[in-house]
Amino acid sequence: MTTHIIEVARVTPAAGSDSVPHSLKIPLTFFDLPWLLFSPVKRVFFFRHTESTREHFHSFILPKLKLSLSLVLRNYHPLAGRITWDPNEPKPSIVVSPNDAVLVTIAETKADFFLLSGYGQRPLSELYNLLPELPVSDDSATVLSLQITLFPNNGFSIGVVTHHAVLDGKTSSTFIKAWAHVCKQHLENNGTSSLPEILSPSYDRSLINRVTGVDEEMIAMLRSLKGDATNSSRSLTPFPAKKLGDDVVLATLVLSRDDVEKLRERAQRESTTPSHLHLSTFVVSFAYAWTCFVKARGGSDERSVSLLFVGDFRHRLDPPLPATYFGNCVFPAGSYDHEAAELSRFVAAVEILSGLVKGLSSREIETVAEAYAEAFRFVEGSTQFGTVAGSTRLKVYESDFGWGRPVKVDIVSIDQGEAIAMAERREQSGGVEIGLCLKKTEMDIVLSIFNNGLQN
Repeated sequence: MTTHIIEVARVTPAAGSDSVPHSLKIPLTFFDLPWLLFSPVKRVFFFRHTESTREHFHSFILPKLKLSLSLVLRNYHPLAGRITWDPNEPKPSIVVSPNDAVLVTIAETKADFFLLSGYGQRPLSELYNLLPELPVSDDSATVLSLQITLFPNNGFSIGVVTHHAVLDGKTSSTFIKAWAHVCKQHLENNGTSSLPEILSPSYDRSLINRVTGVDEEMIAMLRSLKGDATNSSRSLTPFPAKKLGDDVVLATLVLSRDDVEKLRERAQRESTTPSHLHLSTFVVSFAYAWTCFVKARGGSDERSVSLLFVGDFRHRLDPPLPATYFGNCVFPAGSYDHEAAELSRFVAAVEILSGLVKGLSSREIETVAEAYAEAFRFVEGSTQFGTVAGSTRLKVYESDFGWGRPVKVDIVSIDQGEAIAMAERREQSGGVEIGLCLKKTEMDIVLSIFNNGLQN
């Protein structure tokens, strides 16, 4: 379904605040650097609003969204900038110059709002029509692009595309909630744009910057992975995006709170060491979804399968970083080169993931480059390499701009790997939404295995 682009607006941080610097330069940390290799993170937030006629949208909804974005960018100023790598600097930086802005594409579509904002199988190509481009070249990379798309008389979507080297899932989700908070304040005629502490970003990087030597290790690893024999490249271009066919769909699988509890009970019943298991919602949900994924792929029982997730490291540092630290602060935790027969068993996946989660707290920050390098070594050799995007802890459904919570949130960029998207259930505490992006033929098999397994 064709999407009509109406305009591309430039939204600058609002003036009149001491918090808005004339210019800004923030060097990336070793937590940020690995993500230079990856394609942008792409999310779509769907908002149901029956009063969203063209006139109401353009005269009321859109101006509120633009104004509140301008206001919140005073606190999230780096999002208006870009990543550059000065020839005289050892690593890239986020640079914000006067008059820099976030580009906001305004669009309209006749696509089926209820289909695209639903949980069933949806064409990936139609979801991409709701997302803007994020310009990235060898010498400059945009940090944030947005697209606001009207579905006349049904609602609107906000497509958010971010550069992962600037912000992780925690920072990205906090920014969206902050924008929503400011918008709702103005909608309720408070006329204020102040942010509560839990939505105010912290830019203090002194604790991370005290760790020496890791930046150099990370940059050397990045150059090696990109085949730079001279170890001198400053290119910011990520790995090429994977080309996908028209038969690729995105679907959302659902675990209720009761499903999660039954999976916990099953893990305890089948494990030989139940008292040692860390049976969080994340562990049992990822384990169950991933084993369904492995079974659906079929093939040799001996083929190599790996899995990886990243854990928020803010509270694990000593002293801990603020929960609202702006940037990446995640540590990779992976288990590699297992036989498919092993990782098709739910209890085996639970035991592996449980051990990885429990081991995160003992990881030393100085080993982060080594941990990423180990993961990259197994990407090519594994027939399936499962990762997780998002988290039930990010609370993405709390982003209320004043017209109600989103009816659906999707991470579309899971199409670039064998990733599973994870979020909390919108309608039920303790439940989980799991996004998958596959060819339709394989999706049908995964859904059958997933649903039959829960019924049995």
